Amino acid sequence: MIRDFLEIHGEYHDDKSFKDLTTLKMGGPIRHLIMPESAEDLKTIIAYLKTERIPFKIIGNGSNLICGEAEYEGVVICMKKLNTYRISEDEVYAEAGVLVPNLAMILAKQGYSCLEFAAGIPGCIGGLVYMNAGAYKGCMADVVKEVMVLKDDQLVWMNNDELKFSYRNSIFHSHPHWAVVAAKLKLERKPSEEIEELMADRLRRRRETQPLDKASAGSCFRNPDNDFAWKLIDSIGYRGFSINDVCVSEKHSNFIVNNGNGTADDYLNIVYQIQDRVKEKYQIRLVMEVEKFNC
Repeated sequence: MIRDFLEIHGEYHDDKSFKDLTTLKMGGPIRHLIMPESAEDLKTIIAYLKTERIPFKIIGNGSNLICGEAEYEGVVICMKKLNTYRISEDEVYAEAGVLVPNLAMILAKQGYSCLEFAAGIPGCIGGLVYMNAGAYKGCMADVVKEVMVLKDDQLVWMNNDELKFSYRNSIFHSHPHWAVVAAKLKLERKPSEEIEELMADRLRRRRETQPLDKASAGSCFRNPDNDFAWKLIDSIGYRGFSINDVCVSEKHSNFIVNNGNGTADDYLNIVYQIQDRVKEKYQIRLVMEVEKFNC
């Protein structure tokens, strides 16, 4: 019955796993996966799931997510088919499933400054808004004007001040069943060559300093006040530390990578060891930036 309903409202799959849907490439099978193609379909799906008391999880590109090996018996709603965008003189409207690196390049070629800081972050607009993702002293809070949110079964626009942005955080963390549907971002005119040169330089720096050739969920820990997570991890001797196929990257110790057949248990075992040892040595509790689900 669930399948019959979902198939009417998007692209349905019953043969996927979180390994297929996350950049960390780990996680168990998914009973139901639906990819809505419109905001109205998303609204209808979530209303149905709430009425039927069926658990669900909303994801984008899965670039900041670690999932357990147990089968997820609810419904995963993947937003990647909500991927239209419109550019005007002073803003860009982008749906939640738009890949940020692609949009950053499109804007740069048209002479619009906005997402240079995020050009190397392999996530969708929805995920970056949810996390208030950032790099190179920029973050989504700096560029978001408004966000279209599905909350309480209604599509509403929320302005920047209402979103409670803070370091790697937003109002959506305390409202997991709200869905980011689209965002309007501020644009500024600059020469294309200047924007593209800056983006190329930052992408080069990422390639030189981060294990982009390995499966990962990006930075594992938030940086504590006035310090860097990678420095603390190095100081306790965990650069290169591994459990089975999961390893603290030799290239950047705030990246924990999957070398093939890693599991969430292995990943989290390393996480907890690092947290305990840093806490013991420095009285600092490292906070995970990666979101845990079903584990």
